[in-house]
Amino acid sequence: MGMYLNPGNSGFEEIRNSQYVDKSGMISLINQTIGTKQKLTCISRPRRFGKSFAAQMLCAYYDKTCDSSALFADLAIASDARLNESYKQHLNKYDVIYLDMTYVKPFSNGFRDVVSYINRKITEELKETYPALKVSSELPSAMLNAVELTGNKFIMIIDEWDAPIRELPGIQKEYLEFLRTMFKSSGTTARIFAAAYMTGILPIQKDGSQSAISDFQEYSMIFPGRFAEYAGFTEEEVRKLCQEYHCDFQEMKQWYDGYVLEGAGSVYNPNSVMKAVRNGRFRSYWTETSASQSLMGYISLDYDGLSKSVVSLLGGIELQVDTNGFSNDLCTFRGRDDVLTLLIHLGYLAYNEENQTVRLPNEEIRLEFARAVREAGRDETILRIRESDQLIYDTIHENEEAVAAQIEKVHAEETASLFYNNEQALRSVIKLAYFSYKDYYVRFEELPSGDGYADIVYLPRKTAAVPALVIELKWNQSAEGAIDQIKKRRYPEAVRGYGGDILLVGITYDKSREGRKHTCKIEKAE
Repeated sequence: MGMYLNPGNSGFEEIRNSQYVDKSGMISLINQTIGTKQKLTCISRPRRFGKSFAAQMLCAYYDKTCDSSALFADLAIASDARLNESYKQHLNKYDVIYLDMTYVKPFSNGFRDVVSYINRKITEELKETYPALKVSSELPSAMLNAVELTGNKFIMIIDEWDAPIRELPGIQKEYLEFLRTMFKSSGTTARIFAAAYMTGILPIQKDGSQSAISDFQEYSMIFPGRFAEYAGFTEEEVRKLCQEYHCDFQEMKQWYDGYVLEGAGSVYNPNSVMKAVRNGRFRSYWTETSASQSLMGYISLDYDGLSKSVVSLLGGIELQVDTNGFSNDLCTFRGRDDVLTLLIHLGYLAYNEENQTVRLPNEEIRLEFARAVREAGRDETILRIRESDQLIYDTIHENEEAVAAQIEKVHAEETASLFYNNEQALRSVIKLAYFSYKDYYVRFEELPSGDGYADIVYLPRKTAAVPALVIELKWNQSAEGAIDQIKKRRYPEAVRGYGGDILLVGITYDKSREGRKHTCKIEKAE
């Protein structure tokens, strides 16, 4: 048993001794690739989404120097007939090389000597394990000699594969060339590896428009593919945890849900969910990761439309994004879309693959965005925050003229003329205008109530001493008419149960008048 060659199963044993959500079904997907052209797999996920747990699980499963049957006996891979067809065939049958690149860092002069260090250390461990091995100065040659000596191919696992180029961009060329040499498209790779598995935050670096290591099958937060259910905790898994720990599932969902992946549905941040159930407290645990330190820098970049996009996201609006041009690094940005794409990979934004849109996924991330926006110091963004906070204040205090003036201002600034006279556009304007609402409210759109659907309802949070807002939107009608509709269709009935005051807010504009004049009427519900 070595540091990098066949390190055993102690890492996964420690995981099993803790609260463990069964993700062993992923093993069957890797088993299906063994000995095929698809044997090289790269999974990219945000920090704290269980990448290292999965890597240690695979190490424990494949490492031939240990017996891991007891660790897997009660898990799905061994007990589920749909998954266990290949379970015994590959259990503890391979030489495993396991590289946790964050562990390698201090031994390789902060990654400056990462390639030479890996070559030297693994070659030394191969020689120690197989004394008869013909040693080569090149790692692939040494590994090929080991395969010929033992008749046993390697499983290679690289956790946080992209850490060297994220933390030391100057090493990128040498490091990528090392990976190319290890996994190049040739018969040598086929002779050395039964399979390889890499995890990282970013997809594989691109050379031009192509992946620098072209033979890897890549799965990311943008395209999770068949690994979607293993990207985080599924809703069913979170429900079970909430039952076990007596947690409020709906509050858990509000805080940590929001990553909706095709094939898996709702996906939750595993680290945050587990800390919430263990601590018995819902809060943002994202601030405890180093990822949070970078958000301010990215949203402060000076690209056209980025500041406006951040405000729209905080307002709960989904934005179109083109993810195709992203270079898969932390430095190369062509514009707004590249920044938004990076934020998807970092876990700050949730991506809708079908619509090609992004949004803020949950309360935890919203708090991080709001904190970063306030600290970023961009005058335009700070002004929008102040205006939104003032609008909420004016609405609560029934300052109708001020509310109408601010809605009119946002409508004129944010809506193209082609879409101006459109109820959906007006709804988007309301969301943009009240974008800082989440400090006080939970928002509902088209809320079933009484004899119809309320356009927008802001329901106070438990800790907020503010009235509920029921908003009706109209054009070419009076604001009084909007209030009458709220009353006649009994829209306030949907929020009576919360027990506090309710304000009825009618907002309209006259598209026939110069300047498209907006008006507002606010009344307290009886």
